[in-house]
Amino acid sequence: MIKQLMLNISTAAVGSGPKESLLGGTFAVIVTTITAALGGWDVALQALLYAMAFDYVTGLLAAIKDRRVDSDAMLWGGVRKIVVLGVIALTVKFDVLFGYEEPVLRTIAFYFYLGREGLSIVENLGKLNILVPQAIKDRLVQLKGEGEKDASEVGK
Repeated sequence: MIKQLMLNISTAAVGSGPKESLLGGTFAVIVTTITAALGGWDVALQALLYAMAFDYVTGLLAAIKDRRVDSDAMLWGGVRKIVVLGVIALTVKFDVLFGYEEPVLRTIAFYFYLGREGLSIVENLGKLNILVPQAIKDRLVQLKGEGEKDASEVGK
């Protein structure tokens, strides 16, 4: 019985065969390297990744609702999110380069990109007819420039 228990534990830890062990180990190394490059698996990184995933899903749902699903737009939306993570990794290195003991630039970048993701999520929720306060809708229209008057309309 103890022998079977030890076999179950070792199989769960390293996999049942060499291919499974290699795949699991490779995945662990890649994810650990990416996480370290992004400054560690903390609440800020988790919040940004959750916001990115939620934005992507709500954007897809809004596109489905409007019957405007575009694989090219989806691809570039994903690429944009990967570039954002690259910027976060760069800020981690800049924090070290400038000798900051705390992740100052990383934190600024997180707040900036969390804000952008938040705005995008609110826009997507509005497109899905999920209740969004009117004041927020008005601000989003202004941010897009849709609420601004054309130069020819000024003074009319």
